[in-house]
Amino acid sequence: MVEFEFFEKLSVEDKDFLLSNAKYIELPENYTLFYQGDICKDILLLDEGKVKLVIYGDLNDIVSLYDIKKGEQCIINTSSTLSNSEAIATAQTVTAIKGWLIPENIFKQLMIRSSTYQEYIFSLFSLKFNALTTLIEDIKFKRLDTRVLEYLEKRDEKIVQITHEELGLELNTSRVVISRVLKDLENKNFIKLHRKKIEIL
Repeated sequence: MVEFEFFEKLSVEDKDFLLSNAKYIELPENYTLFYQGDICKDILLLDEGKVKLVIYGDLNDIVSLYDIKKGEQCIINTSSTLSNSEAIATAQTVTAIKGWLIPENIFKQLMIRSSTYQEYIFSLFSLKFNALTTLIEDIKFKRLDTRVLEYLEKRDEKIVQITHEELGLELNTSRVVISRVLKDLENKNFIKLHRKKIEIL
């Protein structure tokens, strides 16, 4: 658990308490950790891999909320477990993952006994809420072609391995719309399209 910034700050007793009650797990790619509407009974501390949080709407609409990466904990998972309420999104593994499951009662006890862990949870909520606010602003106010280019540039790769459908999911739009925008960007010499790859010019 050394990947988690809060862990080294815990007291020796709290470290022992957490480690003795945590369950190590390994799960494959495309595995559903919990569904929208589930009440979570465990907290996942992600040690390796990537998990995506998505909301499924009517008519198969999908909204991608955020990703959980190495050394992070999901606020939707946390909120559902803490309040015994339904999760507002579905969590799916993007890659194979490794991590630790913390039972509900252990998580709640740690919240009470450790101010360090409390601070970590509150900072996590703040970071993810900021990310969600940015997502809403981007969807509402930015042109889709601008969002596509910004997403590709953030990957910091000359050639980005991604399908049109995957990019549509990342940017909360359909594959058909993404394909049209990408073709337009290719015609303007911003990118070059390959099979399941996008080259940034």
